[in-house]
Amino acid sequence: MCGIVGYIGAQDAAPILLEGLGRLEYRGYDSAGVAVVTKSGLKIRKSQGRVADLVAGLPARFKGAPGIGHTRWATHGEPTEENAHPHTDAAGRIAVVHNGIIENADELRAKLMADGVEFRSQTDTEVVPHLIAAAFAAGAPDLEQAVCQALRQVVGAYGIAVLDADHPDRIVVARNGSPVLLGIGEREMFVASDAAALVGYTRQVVYLDDGELATITTGGYRTFTLDDRSTAKSPATIDWDIIGAEIGDHSHFLQKEIAEQPRTIERTLRGRLDERFSTAHLGGLNLSVREAREFRRVKILGCGSACYAGDLGAQLIEDLARMPATSESASEFRYRNPVVEPDTLYIAVSQSGETVDTLAAVQELQRKGGRVIGIVNVVGSTIARQCDGGIYLHAGAEMSVAATKSFTSTVTAFALLALHLGRMRDLSPTNGKRIVDGLKALPAKITEILELDDEIAKIARDLAPHASMLFIGRRRGQPVAREGAQKLKEISYIHAEAYASAELKHGPLALVSPDMPTVAVVPDDDLFDKNTSTLAEIKARRGPVVAVAHRELPVELADRTIVVPKSEDELDPILMSVPLQILAYHAAVALDRDVDKPRNLAKSVTVE
Repeated sequence: MCGIVGYIGAQDAAPILLEGLGRLEYRGYDSAGVAVVTKSGLKIRKSQGRVADLVAGLPARFKGAPGIGHTRWATHGEPTEENAHPHTDAAGRIAVVHNGIIENADELRAKLMADGVEFRSQTDTEVVPHLIAAAFAAGAPDLEQAVCQALRQVVGAYGIAVLDADHPDRIVVARNGSPVLLGIGEREMFVASDAAALVGYTRQVVYLDDGELATITTGGYRTFTLDDRSTAKSPATIDWDIIGAEIGDHSHFLQKEIAEQPRTIERTLRGRLDERFSTAHLGGLNLSVREAREFRRVKILGCGSACYAGDLGAQLIEDLARMPATSESASEFRYRNPVVEPDTLYIAVSQSGETVDTLAAVQELQRKGGRVIGIVNVVGSTIARQCDGGIYLHAGAEMSVAATKSFTSTVTAFALLALHLGRMRDLSPTNGKRIVDGLKALPAKITEILELDDEIAKIARDLAPHASMLFIGRRRGQPVAREGAQKLKEISYIHAEAYASAELKHGPLALVSPDMPTVAVVPDDDLFDKNTSTLAEIKARRGPVVAVAHRELPVELADRTIVVPKSEDELDPILMSVPLQILAYHAAVALDRDVDKPRNLAKSVTVE
């Protein structure tokens, strides 16, 4: 959830570090800091708040290299300047930035304090520079060995970068459960926790695996393990365009990413539709037809919006492939003792590819012999590399914390997978063609929905003063309602709850009143009459209703209707989720929220 940037080379480090931290703001954070080796030694500046606050407080003479920087999302200790990274040893010689959680920090802190160390923060991270300093005092010959000796005492997850004023020719980094990658330049090297920080500087990166360390110098890099065994790591090429990380003419990244969805869905579909055989071509699954046909069930794992996309994916697979499919929160799955069956295909879903709960679920499944494929946006991410195969979304960089284009691209990827599996089984060529044609039409239909922006904005401004809302839907509409409620609550801070429409009578109907609006997902399908009956129950109790539907509903059922174009029944959820994204965005703007960086949240959740 935090962000790491590092640089070594002939340029001044501070501007590069600050630009990189700015590109990592979307991950979520509450403080920031940088450390640079200057001619007069190690200099550190930290600030509570945004990167802009750090920049404003930076002295004019803050020149030198190498350097490391960090954006912190508070775990141990409040978001204060004292708790911000980098942290140093007592002598101010060694600086450390750290993502993750050190589980035995209290034990290590007590031991260090007994040896006379005085701590200046409440963080778990501060034990690391003191452990490194202790390793030097005990005779460690170089920074690499000192870091290794320190980390052998650490239990927990970490991605760290270490700077030593007495060894200004190198930066040492390490990874265990929290992403770290190296960027390769011309006589310069970079470190980051996310490739977005390196956009504009290099496209050649090296991804560290758990248990690996690396030393970077101006001349290159070396990767090795805690017991100093060298590892062979080859560079990969980032294919992200710098334009994807720029806001352009939009007011917020979220607005930009909602508007990009016709193009991002086109990219998800590109080269994957086989019109001749009315199926989908998904070579990245690494599954032969025979292997795919041997699976009898599908289990989908994800967190947050990825889990709701998984709910829709499970329905698509059951509808088109006629395979039993379920979706479950990865954060719950990892803590139970699941029965892992050889005839079950497991699917891990993550935009960032770094979600720690989902990664842990993947690793548990693989320990028990499960076959796991991934649906991931970020190429080269940990989950993508961990899985046995999968589907990349190719949605491009998603900078806003709230998922929008990655959500619709994920559901589109599930439609491709369901079509692929279905055509191996009982899905007829006629129905396959129906889905292929429906998928091809999605971008144009989303463009139609985007043209409703002004209309939806007015509805959002009317809803924004309410403290709470209900979102309801049946069958395919229920995950859409859940995702809509999440979008609203996470960026506008309006309390929102989502229920299956039929569940209203089992308790939530007690909440319905003139002060409790309901947003209803009402597709034109075989459950249309049941959905309108539910709306009549709400209106009878004077509850305001906003409907997302395929036709204008009478005022006795809905006060306002957002009319969206009809697709195939199986694909309607992709379209019906877009108006709810726009609704949440405009409600947040009306309430003057920090739309792209909502409080307490982060884009890439790499800690428990």
